[in-house]
Amino acid sequence: MEIQLWQIIILSLYAYFAINESLATGLGFHYPVFAGLFTGIVMGDITLGLAVGGTLQLMMLGVASFGGASVPDFLTGAIVGTVFGALSGKGLDFSIGLAVPVGLLMVQLDILARFTNTILLHKVDNAIEKLEDKKISKLILAGTIPWGLSRALPIFIMLILGEAAVSTIMNYMPEWLMGGLKVAGGVLPVVGIGVLLRYLPTKNYIPYLLIGFFLSAYLKVPMLGVTIVGLVLALVAFNKGPSLETVQAADSQGNANSFEGGFDGDE
Repeated sequence: MEIQLWQIIILSLYAYFAINESLATGLGFHYPVFAGLFTGIVMGDITLGLAVGGTLQLMMLGVASFGGASVPDFLTGAIVGTVFGALSGKGLDFSIGLAVPVGLLMVQLDILARFTNTILLHKVDNAIEKLEDKKISKLILAGTIPWGLSRALPIFIMLILGEAAVSTIMNYMPEWLMGGLKVAGGVLPVVGIGVLLRYLPTKNYIPYLLIGFFLSAYLKVPMLGVTIVGLVLALVAFNKGPSLETVQAADSQGNANSFEGGFDGDE
């Protein structure tokens, strides 16, 4: 199987759009699961795309970029992993084995894009002081270019290399490394879920976790069935909780009790 030029262009444009969309509308096109699905459609292997995207999505649970922090770019990893997995025919293990290191290496380009935009932001500050409205708009739009190219350009280059790159990787990748990547691909989603549970009030909902484990492990209930049961239990817990009016009344009472009239100098 060979990748076509139109596929490379479409996937590069998707990466350019998705990373900029993450800072604008926030519809979620930058998430690995959507990137994997889109790439699977383009490459003609939707099953592999969803598997790669879903696995990478689990890896990034509880991980977010706050302020100037850079996190692994699994958007690029999902695209590259799905494409190379489809080209090589090696399946999910091979795809994840490529997607994870690609996502980690892309952190450096993420830092470069942020640094470039910092320079543009200083120019925006100068334009604001001079009240140059048109220049401000142009500089803000210009900031989308390095941000988009930080994903689109490496994807374009890697996909252009395409089949030759896949063949080289397959020929020189030892069996022990493939085995390690396979194990890591199975463990990392669990780590992602563990990180997410670390920040949730898990102790209060241990019974619900046990119910989900029992349904999945012993009764072999499909994921959709477990989700429906979880939704029902969530609705029951929500309906048993305090009403909105009760919460608002408690907040109002608390604010009234905490207010002290007069001035600080009256004490």
